[in-house]
Amino acid sequence: MSIRKLSTGVFALSTLIQHVVAAPQGPVVSFKFPEVVEAGGMHNIHVDYHSSHDGEFSIVYGDCGIKSTEDAHHVLGSTHVGNHDLAKRHLNWHEQRPTRFVWLAPEDISSDGCLHAFSGDALLGRSTPVSVGRRNNKRHLAAADVMDAMGPWFDGVTYLKEKEPESVFVAQTKSKSVGILGGGMSGLMTAHILDSVGFHDWQIIEASSRIGGRVHTSYLNATKPDQYQYQEMGPMRFPVSLSMDNETIEINDHKMVFQLADELNKQNKHDPSYEVKFIPWIQSARNDPSSTTKRKLDGTVPGVAEVSENPSLAVNATLTYSNATAVAEATEEFEDWLGMTTEKTRLYASNVFQAHKQAVAEGFLDFSESGYLRYKMGIDNNINDQIDSVADNLPSWPYEDVYFEATEWRTIDQGLSRLPAAFGPQVLNRTRFQTAVQAMTWNETSEKMSVHFRPGNPFDMETEIIDFDYTIVAVPFSKVRLWRLPDYSSLLSRAISRLNYSPACKVALHYKTRFWEHLDRPIIGGCGSGGGIAGIGSVCYPSYQINSTGPGVILASYLSGDMAKSLGAMTEQEHVAYVQRAMIEIHGPIAAEQFTGAYDRKCWLNDEYQAGAWASPTALQQDLYLPAYFQTEKHTVFVGEHTSYTHAWIFSALESAVRGTTQLLLDMGLVYEAKQVTEFWMARWISM
Repeated sequence: MSIRKLSTGVFALSTLIQHVVAAPQGPVVSFKFPEVVEAGGMHNIHVDYHSSHDGEFSIVYGDCGIKSTEDAHHVLGSTHVGNHDLAKRHLNWHEQRPTRFVWLAPEDISSDGCLHAFSGDALLGRSTPVSVGRRNNKRHLAAADVMDAMGPWFDGVTYLKEKEPESVFVAQTKSKSVGILGGGMSGLMTAHILDSVGFHDWQIIEASSRIGGRVHTSYLNATKPDQYQYQEMGPMRFPVSLSMDNETIEINDHKMVFQLADELNKQNKHDPSYEVKFIPWIQSARNDPSSTTKRKLDGTVPGVAEVSENPSLAVNATLTYSNATAVAEATEEFEDWLGMTTEKTRLYASNVFQAHKQAVAEGFLDFSESGYLRYKMGIDNNINDQIDSVADNLPSWPYEDVYFEATEWRTIDQGLSRLPAAFGPQVLNRTRFQTAVQAMTWNETSEKMSVHFRPGNPFDMETEIIDFDYTIVAVPFSKVRLWRLPDYSSLLSRAISRLNYSPACKVALHYKTRFWEHLDRPIIGGCGSGGGIAGIGSVCYPSYQINSTGPGVILASYLSGDMAKSLGAMTEQEHVAYVQRAMIEIHGPIAAEQFTGAYDRKCWLNDEYQAGAWASPTALQQDLYLPAYFQTEKHTVFVGEHTSYTHAWIFSALESAVRGTTQLLLDMGLVYEAKQVTEFWMARWISM
């Protein structure tokens, strides 16, 4: 059953039973609560008012005959309701009388007690006896079991206990407004989840004129998706499984992408205009160009298989080492430290959250490879730099190594932009485009966030403003750091201003035919190398419509890291011409004959809406900054791949949206909805 169906009607009341015992003068209120209350769990309870009540309102749990709150086992919380000055905080509730409350049931709670509502010592209502159950530890995996203790967002009980008791006692109504800043994958996923639990007063604020963020399929020569003349300028593939020791190990992370596609297809009733279909992705092929600097007799770059068959075409990198033995020994020691056995690989593939927790414990996020060699092993700087640049400061935890060991991959037919496009019917009429946020200001009195933007002359001092009860910021920190922001905590402020981002450049070139599939050694999909040509990096060939007729597109250059900064400094024409010359060197004169002149070039560091290709925390940044993302400050939740445990992948953005939306729902006391979101999207890893 889809989460949308679960959220229709009166949310989750099918699991509640009305329980009321008359107070001496007749009940003012009655209770609804789950048939079984979980000790140590979190729950919503509902109150019905049978007559007007103004003033203090407390709910307690204890023996069914207690006469005052002092005799209770524990207090759920206290507030003021109705016609009372202190009840104004409940303006969104009818007559300022909330009907939904949060119950954090203690571990030592016993069955057969009752809920009681009091005003001072006056009993307003009492429930029938409560049935208490114990947590099924085999079913329930708390955050501490799977993740770092610094990020307990899955464990809603822990999250709510960390807050002031009175701030979580009264649940909020779903009439609160939510501003989703950014229409990339995390922003779109946030909107989808909010809708799925009956929360519809949201608006996406997007700086550009499109949704999808860094998911960006380029359809060259003004073609449409079904003409199959495209390449991916952003993410382009999803690892599915890998084979080790005659065993197929599934990679769980990216299943969330497939699950999302299924949900969107159902939501759109499989309308062909929006349907998302997956097809195989060819990650590597035997005739993909190799990295060797040697050339064939005709001057072109030999393929991977050719180099394997003819060792004279290979380049022995060790010949340039000052001490090849020392390099080999240090490399082996580093690999021994990582210890990527089959068992550990299986862990990384099956539960990246638990893998992250283990990586933190093992120190993988404290050191880059170069840092480990230098500071833990005392390796000479020159030897170190021959293994890994001494400038490298990226953590060593090898989750992406596991991804790239995958033997089965998928991509999206007609381009990855089909995925954000499938959100269109749901979000386009609630998205404000070409609205670049420039500031956020917090009103402590109204508890609203003002989002500022400047739609006209950029030299204007005045801004336009939209107010929201809550904001979910789904914009990369590489852009947010330029905004005027409220006084967030030091840790969060430092994360926003200092988190590292990686640059990356891609160039896609359009050809009259798919000539590469008809060479003497046909190239059938896959990503090869640029034959040692500086600044080319990976060369990727289409995995779709193999051996079809008509024009085709090569991702002729894909490179990240410092070299991408140099490429980004070139003019577009210089860069494209440089890459096209490389294609001629790799494939021969046919690449010149077939080039149509159509191209696309994207250097993400220079993109006005992104200022970076993906978050790339340096050593120590990730485990330092992660806790800041799991705390809501000034009604603001931050999401995006930069706030996730992994980076650069669509899964990372989606996971952050699940976390952020759950966090928001818990902040609002909407426990049922938070549980449903977590159980629906994260059940393969953890239960709440």
